Amino acid sequence: MENGQNPVPPYLAIGLSTIVHGVSRRSEIRENLDNIEDALRAAVEITNINMPVKIVALAEGALTGFTDEVFDIPHTLAAREIFIEIPGEETERLAGLAREYETYIIAQCKARWPEVIADRYFNTMFVIDPRGKVVHKAAKNHLWCRERSCTPHDVYDRWVELFGDDIDAFYPVLKTDDIGNIGTICCSDGEYPEAVRALALNGAELVYRPSEAMPMTGSGYPGGGSWMVQNRGHAEFNSVYMLCPNVGPVYVHPKIRHPFDVGGGSSHIVSYRGEVISYQASGSNTMVAAIIDIESLRQFRFMNLNSNWTKDLRTELFKRMYEKPIHPRNLWLEREPLHHAEVDEIYRGNIRKLMERGAFTPPCHQAEGARCQSPPADEEEWREIQKLWDPEG
Repeated sequence: MENGQNPVPPYLAIGLSTIVHGVSRRSEIRENLDNIEDALRAAVEITNINMPVKIVALAEGALTGFTDEVFDIPHTLAAREIFIEIPGEETERLAGLAREYETYIIAQCKARWPEVIADRYFNTMFVIDPRGKVVHKAAKNHLWCRERSCTPHDVYDRWVELFGDDIDAFYPVLKTDDIGNIGTICCSDGEYPEAVRALALNGAELVYRPSEAMPMTGSGYPGGGSWMVQNRGHAEFNSVYMLCPNVGPVYVHPKIRHPFDVGGGSSHIVSYRGEVISYQASGSNTMVAAIIDIESLRQFRFMNLNSNWTKDLRTELFKRMYEKPIHPRNLWLEREPLHHAEVDEIYRGNIRKLMERGAFTPPCHQAEGARCQSPPADEEEWREIQKLWDPEG
């Protein structure tokens, strides 16, 4: 049986881990781009003697590091001074490499999205095609509790006004003739099975999920940790490839003597059967690379009556499950995102809500839980911290 489509030949996908220099100004991103370019050139030219490289994926944080999170600086200040537009100067630098190597580049950066809302930044995944054009953008929907980004849910009414409220508004999929259908999430979004399921139901065949931190990336043996467990589960449950490069060691600021390896390596690529097909323990300017066979995945989905799980999902059974909200929406539609300790109280309120509903059973003794131990920096304090980046600072 033919459907008129041309087959997608197998190709190599690369996930890059690069050492990162945290930035205090947008202009400082160039140093990370220099390192990315060196690593990308080395990775592609080493591997493309085996098969054509059609995807090069960067880790979360590869362009900027995590300065806004580490120093808990005001959101609007970070939006204006540190982060980027897509497309823009930084994506054009990557576009040149995409054209030169005739490959797609998948990346992440915190970016302004002014057509949505002013003075906010979103943790944004984007894809550049081999012609150098940005052909896909998606925003992270679930945050690590120390992240300062805005999400579509935080400005829900405005997001829905612009993009609608179907799956594609929150989990868009790039559909191509040469590399298959690509979905993108980031770090904490992959802590939620619904995220990859949404991409899969929207047609995704390969899902990019960059970067995770300890202790989720390690548990005492090579390749252990919940990050690997989650990504293998996403792949198996949804019959998708998972492409998961982790961030390399980070120089938090220029005066730090040694970079801190917050991620702990463990980049990997997982096949659509949940098998790890490439793994790298180190995160210091390294890579993972594996063959992606989209036609094999499509045949598996078409022919299999057992472990092709999505085919017989009883959707009606779950339709009531999410009617009662847990995390409040529109948090930052009218006000600037709050600092870490203040947002912690929102999370604690969500926990109480789940206890009141009976979803969580309270422990017999309620001990002190996790808490924020670093004070936020206001603009004046940030200007002093920022001097660390100045030669005379």
